[in-house]
Amino acid sequence: MITAPPDPAVLAALATTRPEPVGARFLRSGLHARRLLLLKTLLVRVQRHREAVAPPALRTFEAGWLLLERTERARPDVVRAVLDYPTTGAWLAAALTEPLGAGFDRHLVHLHLLAVTAALRGGLAVDLVVDAPGGVLPLPGVGRVEAGGEGRLRIDARSRSVRIGAGEGAGSRAVLRRPRSAPAGRLTGGGPGWCGLRSLPGGTTRLEDLDPYRLPPDMGIPARAAADHADTDHAGWAGRWTAARALLRGTDRARAVEVGRSVGAVVPLVPRGTRSIGATLSAAPGAVLMTPSAGASDMAETLVHELHHSKLATLHELVPLYRSHDRTASTHHVGWRTDPRPVAGVLQGAYAHLALADLWHRAGRAPGVPGPWRTRSARRFEDVHDQVAGALAILIGSDELTSAGREFARQMRKHHASLSSGRRAHE
Repeated sequence: MITAPPDPAVLAALATTRPEPVGARFLRSGLHARRLLLLKTLLVRVQRHREAVAPPALRTFEAGWLLLERTERARPDVVRAVLDYPTTGAWLAAALTEPLGAGFDRHLVHLHLLAVTAALRGGLAVDLVVDAPGGVLPLPGVGRVEAGGEGRLRIDARSRSVRIGAGEGAGSRAVLRRPRSAPAGRLTGGGPGWCGLRSLPGGTTRLEDLDPYRLPPDMGIPARAAADHADTDHAGWAGRWTAARALLRGTDRARAVEVGRSVGAVVPLVPRGTRSIGATLSAAPGAVLMTPSAGASDMAETLVHELHHSKLATLHELVPLYRSHDRTASTHHVGWRTDPRPVAGVLQGAYAHLALADLWHRAGRAPGVPGPWRTRSARRFEDVHDQVAGALAILIGSDELTSAGREFARQMRKHHASLSSGRRAHE
């Protein structure tokens, strides 16, 4: 964790919610540094409690660590991409908080899968046998192999071809390839048992419906709410994503670019009733969990809203904005919730809603935006502008913010005031 505030210009840029490159670079580098720190923390925990870890799990973890080091020497860019993928953060959080025992051992084994994935994406020659409980071998961020009841699978990677399976015949194996024309680290697959992760159109964002850590159990959302690959309407999600990105581009091109670059994974949730759900994981910045949206505007707003929860969570991990609250900490009422919120919740909500206010402000001014979107934005801007003003007053008057947090809130208020002209334009 960074103990001193970043350059004031960086903090100010992030406070506005605008997609400034200086802020994005700070968050990306900070996220990677934190992933490395958490990975080293996990290694230290394993070394301190070696006697409590089951020997097979310990051997698998250590083999994974060595393979990851080998891959990092050859392809540091690929290892960084694997470590920074959103669900890797969820795995690290689960492993570091799990008590010693069988559950902890199961988490440790996942490191080997990350290392194997990095090695395959990095083009390393690999010939090894890996455990596949239940006959399923996940390759995080790439896909999974489903090999029926087989508990162990052979991986044979040579040149640009990777074969994965239990049988000796070529027809019994999933085959992955590293296309020459594809971006570095890209794998495509086919063959028996292969289930590849889909990318959403126009970028590198994955429609994440395969990773076992895409929906941790402590979120308050039942695990069964995560849509499985076989039940996901991939074409529907691709269409909604394309429409939402088009709406964002027509309203605020910089915002559309930020969503495409910063949302690494969209995790489909099974709809429950008619209410749309959007959520993020503080441990997995860049993952947006959501039910299918009703339209382009709903999805665009959810993406912007949830992305800013991720941005603020990452910033707070690097530069504490508020002190950890306890049972005696004060709670506050905000316009977008019926229940009282601690100051952390007030800040999170104010930041996400300020980003939406900024988006709706621009929708009222951008030429050529659809009429219904312009009308909807004007109406929502009016409500949220006042709600954010109330929340910012709470934050400015709070003694629970750090010095960096107070400056951040002041910069948020400054940007919020600059949007007031949008109200006069609609009156």
